[in-house]
Amino acid sequence: MGTQTGKCIIVAAGDLTVSKIEVSREDLLIAVDGGLDYCGLLGLEPDLVLGDFDSAGETQLAQVALWEEQSPERVIRLKPEKDDTDTLAAIRVALERGYTSFLLYGATGGRLEHTIANIQCLLFLKHHGAVGYLMDGLGMCFVMEDEEVRFRASMEGYLSLFSLGGKALGVNIRGMKYELEDAEITNDFPVGISNEFIGQEAAVSVRQGQLLGIVTY
Repeated sequence: MGTQTGKCIIVAAGDLTVSKIEVSREDLLIAVDGGLDYCGLLGLEPDLVLGDFDSAGETQLAQVALWEEQSPERVIRLKPEKDDTDTLAAIRVALERGYTSFLLYGATGGRLEHTIANIQCLLFLKHHGAVGYLMDGLGMCFVMEDEEVRFRASMEGYLSLFSLGGKALGVNIRGMKYELEDAEITNDFPVGISNEFIGQEAAVSVRQGQLLGIVTY
């Protein structure tokens, strides 16, 4: 299948801190397990529901059973014993359908191990030719590897950077309150906390290595 023009929006079962999710006609909306409850609260009808449904509410479980009967192509029921998390399984499905841009909601908070797993999913997307963001009402998370990321001048809030590997080399930060030039960031010293956007175009680059970026508004 060719590359899709829309994006894949995944609603997972972590903490949802937004009151609205914008979905266009070209987008693929996937509810992952208990994320189906969130879709109901937001008045969204997913194109696909996926999971072992161990965290879905009774109302949503009844909806899944109805879809399995009337529109079985909309439901992917997973076995609880599996290597992939439900979110990673949803990502694989969307990649197979040609989506390369991903927004993940309800993917932070809740159990810490799920948040860490979803951060790893961002790197999985990066390694499969796609880009993903963990979204919440306070900001977003992204990963970068051997690349540059630019921010518009209207960006507000804070940016924190963490090395995902042993060390990230050749880190540059320009157009922010605290700038760096050809720096090294390691995973045992949190030097990159709470830089500030200052109303001008900004850029972050890493020559070699992987960085986790967290933007808070």
